[in-house]
Amino acid sequence: MKDKTLYTLHSNICKALANPIRIEIIDILNNNEMSFRELQEATGVLKSNLSQHLTVLITKGILIQRKEGLNAFYKLSTIKVAKACQIMREVLIENIKKNQNLIQQ
Repeated sequence: MKDKTLYTLHSNICKALANPIRIEIIDILNNNEMSFRELQEATGVLKSNLSQHLTVLITKGILIQRKEGLNAFYKLSTIKVAKACQIMREVLIENIKKNQNLIQQ
């Protein structure tokens, strides 16, 4: 039996992405570094809730946090994360179109 550690780690990343606010954060940070305040304004999420989401994304290696004085800045650990989310969004759109075609028929 082969080692399934990679599958477990992959699953953990997917679990971290299984939240619409976290996906929105990834989309917002696509090619940007933003402060906590900027992310809060962009998402409209309460401070405590945003902090929890950012912690999950940092813990799973999806985001990198940089502190400068009292400010924290966030960016994607790799652009591949945004690309993966974009591909999943494309799959979703394709499925919606297929379902619409079935309904119209």
